[in-house]
Amino acid sequence: MNKLLLLGLAVLTSAFTLTAQDLSESQNPVEDEFTRIIEGSNDYQGYKVVDYNDLIKLKKNTANFIDELNNEIITQKNTIDQQQKDISLLKSDLESTQKNLKEVTADKDAITFLGMPFSKGTYMALMWGIVAILILLLLFFIFQFKKGHVNTKEAQNNLLETEKEFEAFKAKALVKEQRLGRLLQDERNKASDN
Repeated sequence: MNKLLLLGLAVLTSAFTLTAQDLSESQNPVEDEFTRIIEGSNDYQGYKVVDYNDLIKLKKNTANFIDELNNEIITQKNTIDQQQKDISLLKSDLESTQKNLKEVTADKDAITFLGMPFSKGTYMALMWGIVAILILLLLFFIFQFKKGHVNTKEAQNNLLETEKEFEAFKAKALVKEQRLGRLLQDERNKASDN
């Protein structure tokens, strides 16, 4: 912004310098004409007698010079007005550009997640938090799986032991049943013999 202001001031300064040079150069003919008329006039009792035609010519040249100066002033005023408009336009463009730059910087530094904008730091913290939660859940499920696996193994071992005991009991019961069947048969045989 300062560069634009300095550039505008440099342009205005150069415009005024050129105008001042033009004015000083254009003043010389009128000044020279006054000097020529005064020097070319006759002295009469302490007064200067000036040729009427020279005086009319001086008046006409002075009026033309004043018109030129007025035109130059109007031109310079228009130039200054235009430069001020340009400076105002440049300032508004600069402000707009700076605003856009801030928006672009904010957009660049922001990440949209689930439709909500987050700064990069917040986004990274959120992502690492989610990863940490997922790791904790994974460890919890692994622990639960191992615990369930141990319980299942224990239940299977208990089942095998129970089945072995049941087979042993079944074998004993079969032996006992056969023995009782023989005893029963023996008792029937004795009862039928009597």
